[in-house]
Amino acid sequence: MIKEVIVVEGKQDIAAVKRAVDAECIATDGFNLLPRTISRIDDAYKRRGIIILTDPDSAGERIRKYLAQRFAEAKHAFVPREQAYANDDIGIEQASPEAIRDALSKVRLHEWQPSSEFSWQDIIINRLTGVPDATIRRAAVGESLGIGYANAKGFFYRLNHYGVTRAEFAGALNKLDAAANLSSGVEEPNYGD
Repeated sequence: MIKEVIVVEGKQDIAAVKRAVDAECIATDGFNLLPRTISRIDDAYKRRGIIILTDPDSAGERIRKYLAQRFAEAKHAFVPREQAYANDDIGIEQASPEAIRDALSKVRLHEWQPSSEFSWQDIIINRLTGVPDATIRRAAVGESLGIGYANAKGFFYRLNHYGVTRAEFAGALNKLDAAANLSSGVEEPNYGD
């Protein structure tokens, strides 16, 4: 059983999480966050800790941001967008048990004292913005790092606020480029530490 209580958006999300792992869950009922729900989340946060696992869409990100501000030491898990999409819908309830377990294995803590490990130049140099495949590259690197998909600005924020190290970043880039180069037969670059 997972020690922390997992905070999701709805009842179907709870069902999906319970198919994947043995854990207690609390549903926010979307952004409806009633006082009794906040009280339950607060109690879980103080007693066991919480893991925020919201949908990989704009509404889920707004809920995550609200909860992260209120519960500063909450942990965060991200299911990649492409693994949470089915039946013309996106959400945790659409994710496979394997995708949920993988996201929970890469839990991150939001750091209120952000690092300045990464600069905007890192985003540009590594083709995570400004090139046709930047969206695909950010999604793959975000999945590898366990910080999920975000636009370039959001991705830059997550790199510096979720404890990503330079070595993890380099490893994720090398993994991405190795996979791309295997299919094209090109020798892979090494981003080093």
